Amino acid sequence: MLSLIGTYECKVDAKGRLMMPSALKKQLAKELQEGFVIKRSVFNSCLELWPMSEWEVMMKKLNGLNRFVKKNVEFIRRFTAGVKLIEADAAGRLLIPKDLISFASISKDIVLTSGGNIIEIWDLVAYEVAVSDNDGDFAMLAEDVMGGQNDIIDELS
Repeated sequence: MLSLIGTYECKVDAKGRLMMPSALKKQLAKELQEGFVIKRSVFNSCLELWPMSEWEVMMKKLNGLNRFVKKNVEFIRRFTAGVKLIEADAAGRLLIPKDLISFASISKDIVLTSGGNIIEIWDLVAYEVAVSDNDGDFAMLAEDVMGGQNDIIDELS
């Protein structure tokens, strides 16, 4: 499983193309050849860039859901809404589709941030708002999520 590291500020040109930062390119050398899936985020007004290998793992999970359960079908439909395949061009740029630029309110300045095995693409201003601590206490969130309340047994809890 891919484990990406870093947060990078970069720019999108007038055509919606972004040049991936070199540090991220190094981490994604193999994935740049295989392509990506780009989609709307489930919880935020940002985009998710899924390396094809990671997308295939997710699709295996979705394809295992019983399609005779209405909520499963609705989830699949909404999770995959607006999904597009994208590939790096000869210059190593990725073209973000216009409908997804609109969804995420992306302007010229953006942030690419690792979300484990995927990359989130944010408008810079929206990202700064999302990571500010004005909406709640991150310490409490960290305790709720990582403070031993889950079933994962590892060296962290």
